[in-house]
Amino acid sequence: MRRARPRVRRRQRAAGRASTAGWPRSRRRAGPGRPKLGVVSREVSLLPRHWEWLERQPSGISAALRRLVEEAIRRDPDEERARLAREAAHRVMTALAGDLPHYEEAARALFARDSQRFAQQIRRWPADIRDHLARMVEGAFPPGDES
Repeated sequence: MRRARPRVRRRQRAAGRASTAGWPRSRRRAGPGRPKLGVVSREVSLLPRHWEWLERQPSGISAALRRLVEEAIRRDPDEERARLAREAAHRVMTALAGDLPHYEEAARALFARDSQRFAQQIRRWPADIRDHLARMVEGAFPPGDES
């Protein structure tokens, strides 16, 4: 008998949610966050010392986290683009060349940001794959970033 009750409650809750579909927006219960402002609420797991630091911030926890994220985004956009280019090249390389000789060494060179070693490892691959990867990794090795 106890197992039947939660199912009934779930159905009742689902029916209750469905019945509010025609209500004006102001009467609907919104989820966490501020959807009208584009703010989405999500869960974050941090160490206790991180929570303590955030709680000491005068602007509040959410504002401090937003500020930290914005600073990180602005800090080095070129590095972010290079990281995304490396990850995209790695996905393509895995799909097209995962079984080719020197694949592992090429992947290591890619993530080590060593463009010369990367080019050396893929030089004997089929021309179309090699040329496509060479175009993809142009932005993956920022100038002066090589080992």
